[in-house]
Amino acid sequence: MAVRTSENEIGLKKIMDMTRLISVAILLLHFYDSCYVFFWEQGWTHSISNKILDNIHRTGLFDNFHKAKFLSLVFLALSLIGVKAKKGEEFNYRMALAYLLTGITLYFISGLLLLLPAANTIIAVSYIVVTSLGFIFILTGGTLLARIIKEKLSGDVFNTLNETFPQEERKLENKYSVNIPTRYRLKDQERSGWINIINGFRGGVLLMGLSGSGKTLIAKEILKQQIAKGYAQFIHDFKYPDLTRVAYNHYLRNKHRYKIAPSFHILNFEDVQERCNPLLPKSIRSITDAASASRAILLGLNQQWIDQQGDFWVESSINFITALIWFLRVYQDGRYCTLPHVIELAQAPLDKLFTILLAEPTLEVLVTPFVRAYQEDAGKQLIGQISGAAISLGTLASENLYYVLSGDDFTMDINDPKAPKIVCIANNPQVANIYSAVISLYLNTLQKLLKEQEEQPCNIMLEEFANISWHNADKFLSVCRSYLVNVTLIIQDASQLILHYGERQANVILSMVGNIISGQVTGESAKNLSERFGKIMQDRQSLTINSSDTSLNKSRQLDYAIPQSTIASLSAGEVVGVMADNPNQRIPQKMIHAQIRHNLNALEKEEAKYKPLPEKLVNERVIRETFLQVKREAKAIVEDEVDRIVHTPGMSGVIAKK
Repeated sequence: MAVRTSENEIGLKKIMDMTRLISVAILLLHFYDSCYVFFWEQGWTHSISNKILDNIHRTGLFDNFHKAKFLSLVFLALSLIGVKAKKGEEFNYRMALAYLLTGITLYFISGLLLLLPAANTIIAVSYIVVTSLGFIFILTGGTLLARIIKEKLSGDVFNTLNETFPQEERKLENKYSVNIPTRYRLKDQERSGWINIINGFRGGVLLMGLSGSGKTLIAKEILKQQIAKGYAQFIHDFKYPDLTRVAYNHYLRNKHRYKIAPSFHILNFEDVQERCNPLLPKSIRSITDAASASRAILLGLNQQWIDQQGDFWVESSINFITALIWFLRVYQDGRYCTLPHVIELAQAPLDKLFTILLAEPTLEVLVTPFVRAYQEDAGKQLIGQISGAAISLGTLASENLYYVLSGDDFTMDINDPKAPKIVCIANNPQVANIYSAVISLYLNTLQKLLKEQEEQPCNIMLEEFANISWHNADKFLSVCRSYLVNVTLIIQDASQLILHYGERQANVILSMVGNIISGQVTGESAKNLSERFGKIMQDRQSLTINSSDTSLNKSRQLDYAIPQSTIASLSAGEVVGVMADNPNQRIPQKMIHAQIRHNLNALEKEEAKYKPLPEKLVNERVIRETFLQVKREAKAIVEDEVDRIVHTPGMSGVIAKK
């Protein structure tokens, strides 16, 4: 096959050479005829050539002055059609056309030289030279045209057009949906689309993006639409009062839409307003619940312990606080079961503390190892077991926290159909490590009080989720659909989650989220998102240049729909993502790569009309008295219980002594 192709190319080359030779021959005959006097004067004529010329005259070739020149040009053009010149990207049409136009001009305007009043020799030589130059320029220009690469590669340097794909353009709604308008590109068109969060209960919603990427605007839009559809809310407002102002004003605007109007609550640990006990007795139904609360508060205060769970010292500290919580839960039916009382109880003398704990039968297994260490004078071991817990809890010993955490203005059963709630918890980035631990405890209580039902949907929105140690988050995401709970997790980057939760748990949380909306992220976060979005069929081009020909190969192949580099360079307000759907409401195009359509002017005008948040200032004296009262009550509990045990016959065996 290769030999046959080579023979064809050789044959074609011979034909082209012959055609060009005919073109040159016709031009030479034209010169001989039009400048015959010059050739005769020079003695360059012959009877044979004259006879040939006469015969050609009879054919009519020289009937018109330009007829032979036109015929020569036609044969030259035919010879250039099949030319196989070496291709090159440096050649362009401008250069080729310049040669062609110059050549054609010289080729045909040279006839005017024959009208010059000069000697025959000068006229003939000038005409022949100028016409020949024109012929050469035309030949050069035609050859350049053959050397130009006609098929240009796409000018899309970053492959942007190939990475576009169809997106959902329908607004898919149901009674729980959130719909956000977008603009996206499909090849060279700009089209309108929608982000349809029609099932936020399937693992929740993950909003991710570096600072300034626009995730807060999306979070506010989710809040607005959910409140308009009757959602109860638990909101962690990391940059208080950003989200709280939105929630409060849309609560005022939409509370009539709820079957039963919800109550609105703000927990603020600095400008104290309301109180809520995260160790509510009805949320601690067993010692297992006490252990869960203990783990929540200690891991929140010591996030480095998350990867050390199972370690002897970590588990000892958790068991110690578990014993204190469960003791207060069973003491007088939980009357003093609050975190401030736990903190104060942890500071009591060890002999008295172990005595009252050992007197509770359900705590015997937990407390015995501590008592044994105490009695055997294993001071260093005992201090190691409980000091981590006591010292950590000591960071929470502030008057404001004692006041907020020891009252019951409301409870955390936010999705109670008979009494739905919107609860906003204020945080402060400067002391987030302290407040976030308390918020972790509230979340632990919240998930125990949620009711399985099909009536009252609710949303748990956690801004800067990585700062909160919700150690049961992965388990809750797997069951939140049963409680009709949409969990909205807001983080800047997955690496934050890995840092605070450990790689294993962070990866589980990220894998379980059903709806992802991400702005600009970099590194492993961008890489993992790109792999999660998968690949699409894309057009590919390759250009090959060799000594005699140029080939442009076009193909289609699977490649990443949204590459890592694209995710790492998203503009503000530009997002990528993937949505979950319902069995009865399918979303064929689940992937997103679009610009959110925010009407920023309208948003500014709307927020300018927001009403101020309600203020319920608490007297400093009351806060101070509550703080002191908790201390007195904790001491009284210890003293009264020790006195009761000492004076009760048969209980001398539980008195802890060295």
